[in-house]
Amino acid sequence: MSERVLVSACLVGTYCRYDARTNFDHELLHRLVAEGCTIVPFCPEEAGGLGTPRPAASLSGGGAAEVLDGQARVLDIHGRDVTDEFLRGARAALETCRTQGIARAYLKERSPSCGVCATHIDEVQVAGPGLTTALLQRHGVECTPIEGRKA
Repeated sequence: MSERVLVSACLVGTYCRYDARTNFDHELLHRLVAEGCTIVPFCPEEAGGLGTPRPAASLSGGGAAEVLDGQARVLDIHGRDVTDEFLRGARAALETCRTQGIARAYLKERSPSCGVCATHIDEVQVAGPGLTTALLQRHGVECTPIEGRKA
């Protein structure tokens, strides 16, 4: 049986970015297929109930760990609190990993959900993970950053 890996849906061609675009990464897709992996596409923001397109969002008042611990929020560019939707999506990603035996994830860098090494806090790009990545990492899922291509 092939290894199942979670992949940000935008990286495999799904038009689910906040601006209804994709970050399709042909090289990543080719590499994972060559390794014999089964790709499980996942968009935590859509899974959390946010539509596409949607206003851009960023963590606010702290990083992903603080949001997970109830000490910070996620706000869209209009100031609307979307913390519950982001948390719901992150938890759905973790549940997908648990139920499908997924130990590795390839996630869109710089996203407030999926960023691994960089995310946005108060609309500024900073070092640190997005919300979904932080939750997955807390539970032992190996997360690899992928920049992808804007299309």
